[in-house]
Amino acid sequence: MKYCKKCVMPNTRPGIIFNNEGVCSACITEKKKDLIDWESRKKELEKLCDKYRGMHDDGYDCLIAVSGGKDSHFQVHIIKELMGMNPLLVTVEDNFTLTEAGKNNIKNISKEFGCDIISFKPNGKIQKPIMKYTFEKYLKPTYFIDVLIYSYPLHMAIKWDLPLVIYGENVNYEYGGVQIEEIPSALEQIFNGVASGIPIEEFLTLDGVTKKDITMLTYPTIEEMKGAKLDPIYLSYFYKWNGYANYIFAKSRGFKDLSKEWRRSHHMEDYSQVDSIAYLVHSWCKYPKFGHQHATDIASRQIKTGLISREEGIEMVKKYDHNLDQRCVDDFCAFTGYSRSEFWSIIDRFYNKDLFKKDKHGRWVLKNPIWEQL
Repeated sequence: MKYCKKCVMPNTRPGIIFNNEGVCSACITEKKKDLIDWESRKKELEKLCDKYRGMHDDGYDCLIAVSGGKDSHFQVHIIKELMGMNPLLVTVEDNFTLTEAGKNNIKNISKEFGCDIISFKPNGKIQKPIMKYTFEKYLKPTYFIDVLIYSYPLHMAIKWDLPLVIYGENVNYEYGGVQIEEIPSALEQIFNGVASGIPIEEFLTLDGVTKKDITMLTYPTIEEMKGAKLDPIYLSYFYKWNGYANYIFAKSRGFKDLSKEWRRSHHMEDYSQVDSIAYLVHSWCKYPKFGHQHATDIASRQIKTGLISREEGIEMVKKYDHNLDQRCVDDFCAFTGYSRSEFWSIIDRFYNKDLFKKDKHGRWVLKNPIWEQL
């Protein structure tokens, strides 16, 4: 493993690119932000909103996909309060146990900004076998939910005739990935690698799963989206994206973090992905495959925006990245029916032996951790 010279991101992140100086594409992207005329970009957004504002008279004129998190609060503020739009908010529930913060935040975003929310609760009966299938075969335990997070807003936008669909950041451009060109359009977001790559048809081989059950999992085609004149956008193109700044803003508007509720053993902070307990297994499952997980992601972002030094980030990675909070495991097992030993035996099969070795205690450890490369 090689690590970015500016942050702590390794070259094992899918789609990440390093330049000749050993700097990752996400750090290069962050530097480019200093050269952007953000006032001009905001005017572009105003002009775009002018096109759709009031398109259904007093009804909704755009759609925002939300989770209730810090970034969702920021998105709704920009579109509802600064742009004067009347957005319909849509969200997907994952059927896992919610934190108290999560229960508060999804309600707060509706109450604080005066917006209607339509929540989609998927079929729990088929969620379980599909989750177990993608977990055991691909180590992607929440793929079922992740696809819905991307597909459901598009289906709703078509159904409600709301062409303007607002997403937060372009994760590939912001953090490094297969889509590295900065564009305002999110039309091809479904191909960003987060919720793509597993053929949906594979689920039809599972007992009790029919085509009717996976209707909402099927993305509208690009042709269908163009036919509906969908105009999905990344808000991060128009506003300088900073997750921590979004958190500070969201707190001022009623967002709750986990600081008084839960100290997660594999997260270095308490303000991101705070809603659902078992879902966090998903973000940690990058670790056996790629040698890094959420702590590396957050440390890299905080280094890029000047919150911490690279040395501090390395310490955070060393302390948190290998851990997976037992509360997440227990909630995940309660939903799927695995025992703890079954859960960890599945995880064990996916450790990348090019990156990991077992120590004298039988624990998987990185062969070339960043703290040994200083």
